[in-house]
Amino acid sequence: MDYEQNVEKTNKKLGRENTYAVITGIVAGLVNGLFGGGGGMIVVPMLIKLLNCPPKKAHATALLIILPLSITSGIIYAVFGNLNLRVGIPVGIGVVLGGVIGAFLLSKLSTKWVIIIFSVVMAGAGVKMLLF
Repeated sequence: MDYEQNVEKTNKKLGRENTYAVITGIVAGLVNGLFGGGGGMIVVPMLIKLLNCPPKKAHATALLIILPLSITSGIIYAVFGNLNLRVGIPVGIGVVLGGVIGAFLLSKLSTKWVIIIFSVVMAGAGVKMLLF
């Protein structure tokens, strides 16, 4: 394979990855906007399956993606009067603390355990949504 064919093949792959990345972002934004959260549950599997991102990097990347998305969604909810600051501020503090602890734990856990824990949480969320 000559140089030009190699460059063309690489460009096609990058174009496909960029398309998948934009689709992942749109789906995560849509889910977060509709439900006020849960974008990470969508982003992580998409990063792993569509973009071949290693699981631990997918989780870390999802954290980075969800922060500005959540802030933007929160502002929009507030503008339309759908935000309860009396509840939101203490919960937000807990989320920040939990996020710091979770990020620390992510760096300490093996990939196998990250996948197991994430799968259990996803399954639990699905069962809860179906039954409660």
